[in-house]
Amino acid sequence: MTRIISNDFFRRPAEIVAPNLIGCKLVKRQINGEIIWGVIIETEAYSQIEPGCHGYQRKTPSNETLFGEPGHLYVYLTYGIHHCVNVVTDRSSFASGVLLRSIAIADEDERVAAGPSLLARRFGLNVSHDGLPISIENGLWLIERSSTTNMHNILCTTRVGISKAKELSWRWYLQTSRSVSKRAKGDRCPSPLEAWKPLKGDGP
Repeated sequence: MTRIISNDFFRRPAEIVAPNLIGCKLVKRQINGEIIWGVIIETEAYSQIEPGCHGYQRKTPSNETLFGEPGHLYVYLTYGIHHCVNVVTDRSSFASGVLLRSIAIADEDERVAAGPSLLARRFGLNVSHDGLPISIENGLWLIERSSTTNMHNILCTTRVGISKAKELSWRWYLQTSRSVSKRAKGDRCPSPLEAWKPLKGDGP
């Protein structure tokens, strides 16, 4: 039975929520009523206790959503052109969130959402969605991972694209997917025949 993830799921530290999001489905209702969905393949955790987090030093107008209610989107621009989609976690007044780095979409190119900006573009998410509560009523929701999906091959490694706290192993990804944005050193990309693929019939 399909189960929509509730806000309680996100009321935990980012480093606990992030690996538990691997295998879950992100679902979005488009303006025309069509549904787009994909399986979360890769995530990163951020918390104000470490300098890699936007909220490490203080709360500002640009990062205030990250200090808000868990279960809301925190969307920001990087390099002025690329959107990054995060889910706020833990508790209010404490900066904590999970960056959605990669999603695999059934019957689409395996690299179409293999990276934060590609993910945001494919799902049509931008700064106008910053602060949006994740719910089916708002047209964007998350579904628990399927019990039939093999999620035993989740790799924990260091985050990418940051200059501080690079030593923290706060990135997780499904090794058997070819949709990972950047693999850890020495981790071989599976061949198309070996790779796990989302099934269209397993949609929301």
